[in-house]
Amino acid sequence: MKVNSLFKSMFFLLVALLSIGVAQAQERIMTGSVVDKTTREPLPGVTIAVEGTVRGIITDFDGNFALKVKKGEVLRISYIGYVTQKITVASQTTIAVELATDTKGLDEVVVIGYGTSKKEDLTGSVQAVSSDDFKQGSASSPQELINGKVAGVQITSSGGAPGSGTKIRVRGGSSINASNDPLIIVDGVPLDNGGVSGMRNPLNVVNPNDIETFTVLKDASATAIYGSRASNGVILITTKKGSKEGVHVDYSGKFSVGTNTKEMDLMNREQYTTLLNEKYDGQSILTKVGEYDTDWQKEIYRTSFSQDHSVSVSGTLVENLPYRLSMGYNDSNGTIKTSNMKRYTTALNLNPSFFDDHLRTTVSFKYMNVRNRFAELGAVGSAASMDPTHAVSEPGNEAFGGYYTWVDNNGDPIDIAPKNPIAQLNQKDNSSTVNRYIINGQFDYKFHFLPELRANLNVGLDKSNSDGTITTDPQAAWDLGAFNRGGAREFYTGDKKNEILDFYLQYSKDLDKIDSRIDVMGGYSWQHFWWEKTGASYYNQDTAGSVDAPESDRVRSPFFIDRSENYLVSFFARLNYSFKGRYLLTATVRRDGSSKFSKDNRIGVFPSVALAWNMKKESFLKDVDVVSQLKLRGGYGITGQQDVGTDYGYFGVYTKQQETAQYIYYKKADGTYTKVKVAGNRPEGYDANLKWEQTATSNIGVDYGFFDGRLTGSLDVYTRKTTDLLNTVPVAALANLEDQLLTNVGDMTNKGFEFSITGKVIDKKDLSWNLAANVTYNKNEITKLTSSDDPNYKGVMTGGISGGTGNTIQIMQVGQPVNSFYVYEQVYDANGAPIEGAYVDRNNDNKIDQGDMYVYKKAAPDVLLGFSTSLRYKNWDFSASARANLGGYVYNNMESNRSYYASMQTNGNYLSNLMTSYFDTQFKDAQYMSDMYVKKASFFRLDNVQIGYNFNQLFKQGSSLEDVRLRLYGSVDNVFVVSPYDGIDPEVDNGIDQNVYPRPRTFMFGVNISF
Repeated sequence: MKVNSLFKSMFFLLVALLSIGVAQAQERIMTGSVVDKTTREPLPGVTIAVEGTVRGIITDFDGNFALKVKKGEVLRISYIGYVTQKITVASQTTIAVELATDTKGLDEVVVIGYGTSKKEDLTGSVQAVSSDDFKQGSASSPQELINGKVAGVQITSSGGAPGSGTKIRVRGGSSINASNDPLIIVDGVPLDNGGVSGMRNPLNVVNPNDIETFTVLKDASATAIYGSRASNGVILITTKKGSKEGVHVDYSGKFSVGTNTKEMDLMNREQYTTLLNEKYDGQSILTKVGEYDTDWQKEIYRTSFSQDHSVSVSGTLVENLPYRLSMGYNDSNGTIKTSNMKRYTTALNLNPSFFDDHLRTTVSFKYMNVRNRFAELGAVGSAASMDPTHAVSEPGNEAFGGYYTWVDNNGDPIDIAPKNPIAQLNQKDNSSTVNRYIINGQFDYKFHFLPELRANLNVGLDKSNSDGTITTDPQAAWDLGAFNRGGAREFYTGDKKNEILDFYLQYSKDLDKIDSRIDVMGGYSWQHFWWEKTGASYYNQDTAGSVDAPESDRVRSPFFIDRSENYLVSFFARLNYSFKGRYLLTATVRRDGSSKFSKDNRIGVFPSVALAWNMKKESFLKDVDVVSQLKLRGGYGITGQQDVGTDYGYFGVYTKQQETAQYIYYKKADGTYTKVKVAGNRPEGYDANLKWEQTATSNIGVDYGFFDGRLTGSLDVYTRKTTDLLNTVPVAALANLEDQLLTNVGDMTNKGFEFSITGKVIDKKDLSWNLAANVTYNKNEITKLTSSDDPNYKGVMTGGISGGTGNTIQIMQVGQPVNSFYVYEQVYDANGAPIEGAYVDRNNDNKIDQGDMYVYKKAAPDVLLGFSTSLRYKNWDFSASARANLGGYVYNNMESNRSYYASMQTNGNYLSNLMTSYFDTQFKDAQYMSDMYVKKASFFRLDNVQIGYNFNQLFKQGSSLEDVRLRLYGSVDNVFVVSPYDGIDPEVDNGIDQNVYPRPRTFMFGVNISF
């Protein structure tokens, strides 16, 4: 079905649901009073809200209120320090409410693995973030909603491109070659960590406006229930559901403008020509200088305009069918010209119950269609190297589409010369279309004959298909192969399927005789992953894909089909035991079987145990009013990592060689020998004993609350040790016909602490002010990389950089953090200026070679900080959120590759621009491996500031539009960054600043309408 037809159908369904609900609505005024149950005193400032709407009111000084309601709606009466009550509106016109005092937060229900739990019963390190606490602003992907909100979680986007991908790390990484991504579960469906062809961010399948809560499981006692996929933490996402309260409609619209905050410091025409004349006085290269003054960065960047719209309707169909239907549209333009993403989303949740609530069901459907136009990111580097004395288009370049192009004496394009960045953007169309949907149904049955026993079945499907085309214009001189053969065209498709079946039984029973409660759960899980990719790349657009194409139009790469699948079959169990509500025990075990490993290593067992002491319920604290919560937790467990980068790495495979790599033999026929060439298959190395990595985690924590829950938070201290770490190590000659082999030989540790605090500074009728902060410290160290100690083994070189051939700038080395920088120590003169080519002889052998390289700093920060605040005064609201990273470093590859004057010209046929940092170094030649390019990248970033106004009564009481509520707001994202780093942005994935898509500053206006 076409996207437009689908959205039209969903739109008419939404209108039909709205019409049914409106017809059912019956409105009237309800009055009431709220008092303290013990003292009988009236309670002013109590919130009476209609669930699922923005309608509500606050009691006056005498505890009275009046509110327009409809039959069947649910009133939520809440007040700090008191038990929240819910009342369903029937035929009554007045109510009297008595609120009992309570310790804030203890009854809060938190989503955990395979079920839910009361917050006071948790024994592991678990943090939930609800929609009320999400980061505000122009969030276009789900991860952005909790950035800086959860201690121990670092979220780094890959750049400012529309729909850009995001790296999530929970308590640091636990691997160097396997995945470090957490397991993400959406409404009970565990997602595949692998990407989707043609889409940067696989989580874009979920519209951020549909998300109700994020729950982050951090320590092993909380994550071990997911066994072999939980070493990097687990993130549970739940979406909004319908309710039995009549029809409710929400519309959200956002309109935004994005601008870049900083650009590279490149030489302008005056600086550039002055340096040229100084270095190349009298040489013919000066005849290549043009007559223009062009700022190439301004040419490739633009002010972007984007919009996001979302509408939802929720309520109850017929008598017992709560529903929520939503539709979303996002049109995001990037600040680099030609970059764009259009995303359509639809979500439908049905959650009816049957047999007097003994059978509860949830059926969810999520659909996404995304259409991308990817900008050629090489244009960022080209804008840094293209000389400023030439224009985007100049006469004499008609053969190249009019774009200025460096040519040799024959008038042919020079392949190694700087490229025209505008030509790269306009002459390449890299587009994709992706369709993805997630369907699942959960059925929870409470047995009639034994209500303490529940059976839960969850079945789901996550499926995607994508196709993309990359077209290069025939006049694209910057791609010489395509230019000489009439352009180029590349096709690719991708299909993925993830099927899930979970079943478990749960028995919960209060054992009154021994003042205990027991909760036992056991189950089975089956998951199947399948994917297929196809593609081909051709020269000459006129004959692309044709088997009759002439030899001159030969394919760049032949058509290929690549497919694979794997299975995961598991059994799991959990025991929760509570004695007197004070002493808590949680024990879990999961037995996983993965087809990614041989039968000898296929089964893994992942246990955990945790204890908690609810000290507040002890006699010595029970009557201490200042302490509202105090719980001590401790746990230990083992989790695994089966995402090892290959589905069948434990047995040998053969790779088809290129036609140019042939075996030659002579065949005798009729008494003569004829030479025969045959393209063979190359055997790849493998480890028959390949298995998953394992991480053992110890965690001690405390949850605290003071002053009736107005000050709450937690503190956790942890140690994580990963064993059987995958590493590529040297092996004996001819072993598996490879000299390098990926095998389980390494160890790694992460140690740290997390602290979070939330405070209600002011909580009055017309004024409230909340503050929250969190701190994370993590120390990472590789402790083993080889099966035996080898003093000559330096480690694994990684972190490829631009410039030279095959240069790397980072290393994985025993005793050092992951992605540490491996460089020479720069020597400086008496004035503090670097001396070109002068490095410290660290091993004192009177020569400078690789033996003098050393580990200098690391990419990951030592400390993460998160801050947020929200302020409400009458109808006005204000919020702000900020983050800080301390102790991280970045290698400025843009500077190391563009700040030496020999790169201005190499053969007299073309010119290149330089960064102004050249004036600080005066280098003639490249010094890529100097530690001077490793820069401190600590930063403080004000992520978002927002101010809004709520119109609670737009129309007169008694009118048909009385219930319409309106909120207008404005916000700024990426407000400012304070950092000593001199590059464009200090927040760089993996610590190497290359052709990074700048994060824009976004100004947004938004409107919410609800009725």
